[in-house]
Amino acid sequence: MKYLTADERKELAGDYFAPKGLYEYTKSLPFLGRVKSDISTLVAGQWTELVLDYEVGASGLADGAWIKATFKFYSDWALFQTSDPTKDNYVSAEYVPGELASGQSPATVQSLGIRFDQKGHERPFQKAVIVDIQDGYLNPGDRILIRLGDRRFGGKGTRVQTFIEKDFRWRLYIDPVGTSRFAPIQPDISWSIVADSPHHIQTVSPRLVQPSVPFKIHAHAEDRWGNVTRELKDLVFKLKVYLKSCEIISQQEASVSETGWTNAIFPGVQLADEGDYTVEITLEGREGLVLPSSISHISVSSELFVPKILFGDLHVHSDDTVGTENSVYNFSYGRDIAGLDVLGYTANDFQITKERWDTTVQLIQSLNENGKFVIYPGTEWCGNSAAGGDHNVVFLDDSEQPPEFPYDRHGNVARSFEWSEHGPKDIVPGAWPLDEVYATYARDAEKHLLIPHVGGRRCNLAWHHPKLERLVEIGSAWGRFEWLLQDSVQRGWKLGVSANSDEHRGRCGGGVSGTAVFGTRGGLTGIISPQLDRATVASSLRSRHTFATTGQRLVGLLWSNTEKGLASQGDEFEASIGEPLDLHYHFLGERGFSSIEAFDASGMIWHRDLWSEERSAPNKILKITWGGARLYDRYREAIWDGRISLSEDAFVENAQSFGGLEDNPEDFARVSGDHTIEFASKTSGDFDGVNVRFQGDKLPSTVSISGSLGGYVKVGDALAGNPHKPQPTFNLEANLEEINAANGKSIEIRGGAGLFLRVEAVPDIELPRRLQGTVSVPQSTANTRSIYFVGREWSGAKVVTSPLFINYK
Repeated sequence: MKYLTADERKELAGDYFAPKGLYEYTKSLPFLGRVKSDISTLVAGQWTELVLDYEVGASGLADGAWIKATFKFYSDWALFQTSDPTKDNYVSAEYVPGELASGQSPATVQSLGIRFDQKGHERPFQKAVIVDIQDGYLNPGDRILIRLGDRRFGGKGTRVQTFIEKDFRWRLYIDPVGTSRFAPIQPDISWSIVADSPHHIQTVSPRLVQPSVPFKIHAHAEDRWGNVTRELKDLVFKLKVYLKSCEIISQQEASVSETGWTNAIFPGVQLADEGDYTVEITLEGREGLVLPSSISHISVSSELFVPKILFGDLHVHSDDTVGTENSVYNFSYGRDIAGLDVLGYTANDFQITKERWDTTVQLIQSLNENGKFVIYPGTEWCGNSAAGGDHNVVFLDDSEQPPEFPYDRHGNVARSFEWSEHGPKDIVPGAWPLDEVYATYARDAEKHLLIPHVGGRRCNLAWHHPKLERLVEIGSAWGRFEWLLQDSVQRGWKLGVSANSDEHRGRCGGGVSGTAVFGTRGGLTGIISPQLDRATVASSLRSRHTFATTGQRLVGLLWSNTEKGLASQGDEFEASIGEPLDLHYHFLGERGFSSIEAFDASGMIWHRDLWSEERSAPNKILKITWGGARLYDRYREAIWDGRISLSEDAFVENAQSFGGLEDNPEDFARVSGDHTIEFASKTSGDFDGVNVRFQGDKLPSTVSISGSLGGYVKVGDALAGNPHKPQPTFNLEANLEEINAANGKSIEIRGGAGLFLRVEAVPDIELPRRLQGTVSVPQSTANTRSIYFVGREWSGAKVVTSPLFINYK
């Protein structure tokens, strides 16, 4: 009804009683109310207190009404809790009555209930702080203050999301009459989350090139959470390339733009001579060095059978669906910051609208530049595991023909189903189950690449299409899934490997810290391709000429010389029964390989232990590692809280953390006395660890490691935790003899996905960054065999080759 003047009300309603002036005041308010915040900008990862100030609208709020303050599910904002006001991340709700009109009755609300539910609303605004109106009603103009990180009782506040987002949104929903039907309160609260100050330099190069092949070196400054800094003045990146750490072969300078990312791209670097080079990048300002130098490595070899190693990320989201920032931002980040050669855009198939899909496909066409940056459009088929599980569909066709999505050429629906916040109310299946995806694209298999992977819904390898599925994703920001490759080999599937970011946070290309459900660095796919163009790279991908890394620029090459020529990783070839087979490998890393391993369907068939090869060096370091995942599905994060107790005959000198502990500032391993180290960290299929050095190099005679193991709190009180039900505690006791044994002493923890704890003694040596060798594989009685190699650095980084697929005759 329109606004009625006092005269109109009297004429229509006659004489009646009502609070004086309340009609006019009520009509001046938005019906559902309004919400405000007194801040506009936050720093990623900062601790603070924030207030969402909700003013009740003309509707008032009935006894039993709800309010939901929601934000997007991909955010890693620290989990809120409502059980202990003295602890961090406490969230509270306070009722503030408004001024009463003459004759108006006060509100009768007795209390406000408050809770936090990670799945309290619909995707994408899935995480919800929920306020319940209890035992009474609220008047229009009353206020509810939601304090995020309430500091009034001694808590530190709340830890803000750790990645940048220019338009982080809180969307409030209200059920004003207690029917459990919600409507949004508009407009949203919008904050800009920006990077913190520079913390370190990140350098990106191809890692392995042929002599005199030109390449680029990328450098950028990151804050402690891995966000690229920006808008910094008077800075210069300086590059030096050394041969054998002394002779400067190449040097360049590049000024940093004051209006964008703190980054530089050094083009046209060429190295004529074979060898191993050191790359040093510094960032300098008017007063000298701004950050410590970044040291990385690049090798030149004429034996490399392509001009240079290419690196790709085939699984990159944007805000078209569930990602952060728009597609232009994400593609530019991949090209200019991550230094990717190849990028695969990924839209969640059930969520993308046809309009946004068509627009982004056109953008991809405009940004693809053969010889410099190859980009493919793609979708993520989001079927449940019971229907085949997550599969990326990469559209490889280099013609002007648009991809067959969201409809195929016959008008059939090519997506799993359609649902989004602005889409249809009913969920109607489209291409479901996975069989229908195969049916959609199999007729043009060479123009497509399906990649089963583990994300929110892990793939189910009971389904397999040999012509469409050529790679399997064994690592992403969701975790590490080497077990998935072993599963495919045991089933007899001929799948190569990839690792990608599955990036929802606007930071594709590996190399950023992991928190919450995105618990590890994003991965990288190494691509062995003779040219950087769509058609050639597509052929290399479908030929399985790939390797997978944990986000670092590592390289793993595997090949065999056969009667018909060279067979490289991903190739299928014939070998003679009864004759040994020579396999050649070449691994390049950054911090030193501790082992090289070979696997087939039976498990590990060969192992090279680089620690033990230095037999003359005494063991001086106590190396303790823990890792694995709590389960194989979405909420796989394992949360470790432990204590390392050492015998009193040895005194700790220092402890060096590695693995995921280097990536997440909230995780730690710290010395708490001469004989004690405490640790708290999270693993998602990767591992964390600590190297302990002792005074006088004297190792302890006994070690005891104990603690608790839990998981991600999906529902319920964050402070209560989520104990790992099959085995909520762990304990490992070892004596000096056991510590000094090969691989030390370890335990497996029940009910997880490779959960383990290990203690071992190792020498204080520099492990090799580059390894080459030949393995003579004994004869096989099987008709077929798939063999892949894994190179593991001591620090937790690893590289996995695609298998060689051998048919015996």
